[in-house]
Amino acid sequence: MRSIRRQLLSAVLGSFVLAAAMLGLAGPASAHDAAESSSPAQGATVAAPPEKVSVTFSNKPLGIGSQFSVKDASGTEWADGAVEIVDNVASQKLKAGAPASAYTVSWRVVSSDSHPIEGTFGFTATAAAAGAAPATGSTSSPAVPGMGTAQPGSTATPAPVPDASQPFPWSLVVFAAVAVGLLVAIGVLARRRLGAGGDDEGAA
Repeated sequence: MRSIRRQLLSAVLGSFVLAAAMLGLAGPASAHDAAESSSPAQGATVAAPPEKVSVTFSNKPLGIGSQFSVKDASGTEWADGAVEIVDNVASQKLKAGAPASAYTVSWRVVSSDSHPIEGTFGFTATAAAAGAAPATGSTSSPAVPGMGTAQPGSTATPAPVPDASQPFPWSLVVFAAVAVGLLVAIGVLARRRLGAGGDDEGAA
């Protein structure tokens, strides 16, 4: 009788220990990389638009699906070329001649755990970048920003990101597996106990 209770108690304790160990391993795996800083910093005021903007992450992002959008207050796109990733820093070059303006940078990368992450930051440039067209220029000068019209179209894809970036609920799967295992163990031990009780009554 005591041996059956000990076996049942051991099975229950073993199941809880296994569940705790599996959850401890699954917890860190579900955490995504995070943006640690940006250049220029969020809300910074700079003398002129920089040659490039960048975001530093807690881990190196994957080199696929990376997108940056750098727009001035009028909505003109100034991102130029592909995103460059070196170690854990993702950078985006800007077109020459960016004006004095408030800029909004929207970024999207795929973190090292293959989940997309995104964010925004802003900065203000008090003067135009070197090579900016003079204010008295002809009407052809606005054509330069117009060359970047392909970029805004590519930055429209972050809309579904919040759903895609949700991690799979592995903890629920672990709990379900442990619960099923626990119920099976209790059922087997209870059946043995009932069988042993029946044998004792037959012997009596």
